[in-house]
Amino acid sequence: MTASTTAERAVIAKRVDSGTADTEEITDLARAAGYEAVGEVTQKRTEDPAYHLGEGKVARLANVVAREGATAVIFDNELGPYQTYNIGNELPDGVQVVDRFRLILEIFGQRAQTRKAQLQVELAELRYELPRAEAKASLAKRDERPGFMGLGEYDESREEDIKKQISRIRDELASIEETEQHRRQQRRESGFDLVALAGYTNAGKSTLLRRVADDVDVDENEELHPDLDPTAESEDRLFTTLGTTTRRADMDQRDVLVTDTVGFISDLPHWLVESFKSTLDAVYRADLVLLVVDVSEPVEEIREKLVTSHDTLYERNEAPIVTVLNKTDTVDDAEIERKRAALSGLAPNPIAVSAKEGANVDALLDRIHDELPDYERERLVLPMTDETMSLVSWIHDHAHVDNVDYGDQVIVEFEGRSAVVERSRAKAGELVEASA
Repeated sequence: MTASTTAERAVIAKRVDSGTADTEEITDLARAAGYEAVGEVTQKRTEDPAYHLGEGKVARLANVVAREGATAVIFDNELGPYQTYNIGNELPDGVQVVDRFRLILEIFGQRAQTRKAQLQVELAELRYELPRAEAKASLAKRDERPGFMGLGEYDESREEDIKKQISRIRDELASIEETEQHRRQQRRESGFDLVALAGYTNAGKSTLLRRVADDVDVDENEELHPDLDPTAESEDRLFTTLGTTTRRADMDQRDVLVTDTVGFISDLPHWLVESFKSTLDAVYRADLVLLVVDVSEPVEEIREKLVTSHDTLYERNEAPIVTVLNKTDTVDDAEIERKRAALSGLAPNPIAVSAKEGANVDALLDRIHDELPDYERERLVLPMTDETMSLVSWIHDHAHVDNVDYGDQVIVEFEGRSAVVERSRAKAGELVEASA
């Protein structure tokens, strides 16, 4: 079943240990998967080992499902296999029980268009299934009851099959990453700085990419966001794509490529983040990361997202991180300043913009220029040959040339990325040696 074929009616359920159960995000996720939320049931209590919710609340849930004609119950919690089975037994026939992470995997599966994205979804699904297969195997061996608790026939080879598939997918993803790393290196050698957009879903990353991007699509083989198509509007929708989209930034100062990546989601388990880490390599291997947040959200929510984002990014990222307070068109200046002060410990010197309206985007481009690694200056003295003219032309294409003096020798003064300078020196050395 794929929820995107029809808008299925779903009841949202959530349990919290304390406080108030906020169902806004899970409702958005359900909508992103193609469900229509027609009711909700929440509870504040410790987790029930058998039903997750209390038995009385499960009965209440069954009544709401029947009353609303729902075909699914979506939990904003992680359910164990036996909890899922027990809850399903209390609901009308044919009603699905979908926990938070199964829902996210549904969304990922619907949006995966590239081979890399499809592999990452498959890997996440297998990691989701593995502990359930292990639990089934353990109980079947202990109780000698195939199909224990209605979980299906026990197949002792299933656990091994999953592990072998995980290993195969990891190998294929490693091969894809090697190719992408080679592409990134080629771009650097061509004089490009690499900037990555990171942040939670619906923070406005894709809209910001549209705002700063030149018209040129850098790589036609990379997956293009639907909202980057000139005929499309940016959508208030989670997970427009699982792929990365890279565009040339519209900057005079230097050549920059900006890559948009899949948005973060709160409360993701380690196994799910790990499955998509190759998508985040575009962030980890960038020269600069723009961490985009929605400034209209409550300050505590922004703070929590910044902490989680920093934990994810600083694990492997060495590039500087600039926080971008987006959607300034939705709040007044006083609120922006209040939140800027409240978040100063996590986001020192952030830059506030409205990607939707284009406000302060020029200042953001200037900030990108300032934060990127400094260009190296070089002065080459070359023999007057046809090969030298080709090298000078190459330097013009990949660096910023300050001056070229044509006389008995060619003297070229320029500045550029270290990779470009090093390559220029190597070529210059070959030319000097050949003319000696």
